[in-house]
Amino acid sequence: MTTDELLSIEPQELQFPFELKKQISCSLLLLNKSDNYVAFKVKTTNPKKYCVRPNTGVVLPRSTCDVIVTMQAQKERPLDMHCKDKFLLQSVITSPGATAKDITPEMFNKEAGHEVEECKLRVVYVARPGPPSPVREESEEGSSPRASVSDNGNYSVSEQSAVSRSHVQRPQPEENSYEVCRSFSSVNNF
Repeated sequence: MTTDELLSIEPQELQFPFELKKQISCSLLLLNKSDNYVAFKVKTTNPKKYCVRPNTGVVLPRSTCDVIVTMQAQKERPLDMHCKDKFLLQSVITSPGATAKDITPEMFNKEAGHEVEECKLRVVYVARPGPPSPVREESEEGSSPRASVSDNGNYSVSEQSAVSRSHVQRPQPEENSYEVCRSFSSVNNF
């Protein structure tokens, strides 16, 4: 079975705009190009650093599935902004009507004769363009900046961006979510 026969995966590399002490997410779009139900499983070489939701699932025939990969907040910036982390997305044809709860580790076992399609994805850190936005000067010392509403009930442009940024923040995952991805059986195979 050739790669990319069952699922088309976009993008082919995970790009994280690196920022210290910030949890950052990126999205993978899985497209089932076949007329079969396709089960998938996501693995990584660094399972404590990433949370993947969902890390297993079933993509219905001629349908898509979004997978969110979240890199936990990093305390140190890599010297060369180079990342050696990789992901492996495995996919197999499963029975019609299968759901995520029907997925078993045995389904992805090549030694048992299962035809498993694999796609390796590398992680790339992307530098943020420009300097971080400065703190608003007009806020009083000791108070937090607040968005104000103009007479017509709309936010100003600068306030809109501050408000929209506040809604983009994702909640911190629970401790046990760090184990969502299991490590590859042999990291040296990469």
